[in-house]
Amino acid sequence: MSSDPVGSPAGPPTRGRLFIVSAPSGAGKTTVVEELVRRVPGLARSRSYTSRAPRPAEQDGVDYHFVNHDAFQAMVARGEFLEWADVFGDLKGTRAADTEELLAAGRDVVLVIDVQGARQVRERGLPATSVFVLPPSFAVLERRLRGRSQDSEAAIRRRLATAREEVAAWVEYDYVVVNDALDRCVERLRHIVLAARARRDAMAPVAERVWATFAADDPGGRQRR
Repeated sequence: MSSDPVGSPAGPPTRGRLFIVSAPSGAGKTTVVEELVRRVPGLARSRSYTSRAPRPAEQDGVDYHFVNHDAFQAMVARGEFLEWADVFGDLKGTRAADTEELLAAGRDVVLVIDVQGARQVRERGLPATSVFVLPPSFAVLERRLRGRSQDSEAAIRRRLATAREEVAAWVEYDYVVVNDALDRCVERLRHIVLAARARRDAMAPVAERVWATFAADDPGGRQRR
C-alpha cells in the first residue's frame, strides 16, 4: 500500500501517489531525495533518462539511465516521456511507463525534475504533490555550485542565471522547503509525504474497508448505522 502500512487494515494495494521535487541546480535536491527514499518505506525515486555521458562514479540505472542523443530523440518521437527538457544542453526526461509501473504496484513515486518538467506533468492533468526546494540564499547556491568543481566558470554563470528564473516558480508548488541543512530538509519532506498519504482521497480505500466492518449486520441481526 502507498499509505503507512503500520496499523493499516489488510487489503489490495492502492495506487501510489506521485510527488514532484524541483529546485535550482546546486540546491541539493538529488541528495535530499535519495536520503528521503531511504527513510520512507514504500517511496521510490523515478530514474530519469539523460543524453549526457556518465560522470565519474555514476552508474547506469542507478543514477540515471544513460542513452545517446539519437536514442533519446527517438524516445521523444515515440511519445515515451512523461516529461522531458533540454537542461544546459543535456536532454533529460522521465519515461512514462517506468512511473506508471511503480504507481500501479502501489508504490509512491517521487520525480526529481526541473521547473519545465513539473509544468509538463501538470499540463497532463496528473494528480501530484509538488515541493520546491530553495537554497538558503543566492550566495549559498553560488558557493555550492563552485564547490562541486564540476563545471567551467561559464557553465556556473549559466546555471546561476537560470536559477534566478527558476526560483520565481516556487509559487507554482504545493509546498516550499529550504535546504539549510540536509537532515532538517529531509525531515520536512518526510512529513509532507506522510501528510499526503493521510489525505482523505489517499485513505479512502482503507476507510471504506473499516467503515464496512461497522456497517455490517451485527450478531443480533440489527444493521449498524
